[in-house]
Amino acid sequence: MYEALGDVSLDLLRTFEAAARHRSFTAAAQELGTTQPAISQQLKRLEQRLGVRLFDRIYRGIALTETGLGLFLHVQAGLQQIDAGLQALREQPAREVLQVATDFAFAAYWLMPRLPRFHGLYPHIDVSLITRERSHDALHGDIDVAVLFGQGRFTQGESQWLFNEEVFPVCSPHLLSGKVLPLSAQALGDFPLLQLRGEHARQWFDWYRLFDAFQLGQAPAPGQLRFDNYTLLIQAAIAGQGMAIGWKHLVDNLLEQGVLCRPFVESAQSAFGYYAVMPARKRRNRLVQVFVDWMLAEQNAGASQLTH
Repeated sequence: MYEALGDVSLDLLRTFEAAARHRSFTAAAQELGTTQPAISQQLKRLEQRLGVRLFDRIYRGIALTETGLGLFLHVQAGLQQIDAGLQALREQPAREVLQVATDFAFAAYWLMPRLPRFHGLYPHIDVSLITRERSHDALHGDIDVAVLFGQGRFTQGESQWLFNEEVFPVCSPHLLSGKVLPLSAQALGDFPLLQLRGEHARQWFDWYRLFDAFQLGQAPAPGQLRFDNYTLLIQAAIAGQGMAIGWKHLVDNLLEQGVLCRPFVESAQSAFGYYAVMPARKRRNRLVQVFVDWMLAEQNAGASQLTH
């Protein structure tokens, strides 16, 4: 690529363009901050490398040869394009990237629907999402802030409470077959119950605890569908495959969209909640605080809407 350019440097071409534009080695030297003999020597070297004469030395000055004029027009156009590209790059607003780690469910159901509002307020901040089911292992490497589910005791860094969780059964409207809502809590056992399992499921409310909170007695045996991922469990509920335990801040948008409904008025409070966790290293503190403050504002705005 660029075979004809060979070992001709950009500095040599800039020197040639300045001398040709000014029609003067002295003026070119003043523009480039060097000396007239240095300019003369560089252009002599350029003529030797190209094997052509670019300038005629005339009385009190220089003149471009026909070959030199042709090269000048190409070089000047090329340098102008390079300069325009560099100028456009400088004029772009500085962008910053915030590395945010969280679990799949929070990313999909709480954060993603709201991120357009964040970017509307802070167009210069790009959010890079890193999701994993084991979110407590999230704070490593270049992570700036993590949104973790738990009771607030995190060894990874300083934590700030975002919200606790209210839980209640949710399902697809198609699962109710025209039943009159709200249903009695006693009817909960009539539906297939989607189960969450796995090593972190104990942090999430299960059906045994929900039946106990609703004073419904013993929960039925686990259903046929069991998941180790809350996102998949909710997708199964949307598909009408059973009743799921909805975590208010994760399903509020789905309830608003009508793809899920809340057939029972009863709910329970979890001792667990979501926290913003900042690593011990103080890195990008300003960006992190902007993001955390925005999440708190989103939560407060949602709570305010519910009270009106």
